[in-house]
Amino acid sequence: MKPFAYDWDDDDYKRERRKARELRKSQWWKRRCAKGRCYYCEKTTKASELTMDHIIPVARGGKSTKGNVVPACKSCNNKKKQLLPMEWDEYLNALDSK
Repeated sequence: MKPFAYDWDDDDYKRERRKARELRKSQWWKRRCAKGRCYYCEKTTKASELTMDHIIPVARGGKSTKGNVVPACKSCNNKKKQLLPMEWDEYLNALDSK
């Protein structure tokens, strides 16, 4: 069962995951990671420790395209989970107000 209701079937999810695997092999992605910076917290991180995060998660209708994937440290990627950008901002604002 999918966590969110979209008109996608399992083949759509598999296709997006396959595209993401291909992007990870690309020189474009390797150059993004070589900068060694997390998109979210902007901390310097070893390129080998950066993960691919979908800004709009695949489970929420996002695509595996260059405009929708960013390098993220494991900590930020785990915290963001399947949040949309505005939900992520709300989460960060809630942390700041504590």
